[in-house]
Amino acid sequence: MEVIRFELNGSPVEVKLEGFRRLIDVLREDLGLTGTKEGCGQGECGACTVLVDGRPVNSCLYPAAEVDGRRVTTIEGLERQPGRLSVLQRAFVEQGGIQCGFCTPGMILSAQGLLERNPHPDDGQIRRALSGNLCRCTGYLQIVAAVRRAAELLSPDGDGPRPHREGSGHG
Repeated sequence: MEVIRFELNGSPVEVKLEGFRRLIDVLREDLGLTGTKEGCGQGECGACTVLVDGRPVNSCLYPAAEVDGRRVTTIEGLERQPGRLSVLQRAFVEQGGIQCGFCTPGMILSAQGLLERNPHPDDGQIRRALSGNLCRCTGYLQIVAAVRRAAELLSPDGDGPRPHREGSGHG
């Protein structure tokens, strides 16, 4: 049995692992965070995307043991105050970037990772950052518009808080 310790959405956690476990299974089954969805189980659809040290990863392929000592952010971790959506989540709602909702957590986390690295992306950069995420409802135009709007709101001239930066200690 192996014990891993990591920061999950800003809080320290400890999980006992027996054998090989995927990060998605630990998040959903052991820690009860069901916002992360499994679509294909092969790293092709992006529905399971979470951030590890600020970088998007497919949690269906990511070995849970690899998060030991790292920082993991799930869709649940973007909520800054209970019941209050982040600027990026609100932009998805306002711009119609949520249709059936299955791809939404992975799309939002891929977009969050982009905005943390590049707070002023152009549409091409947004599309590239989301290229590993598939939307079954083909809501790509609204999704790109949502990321663009969030970037505007998060800019110094916008009305929202900046996304956290790697190494800031926030989840």
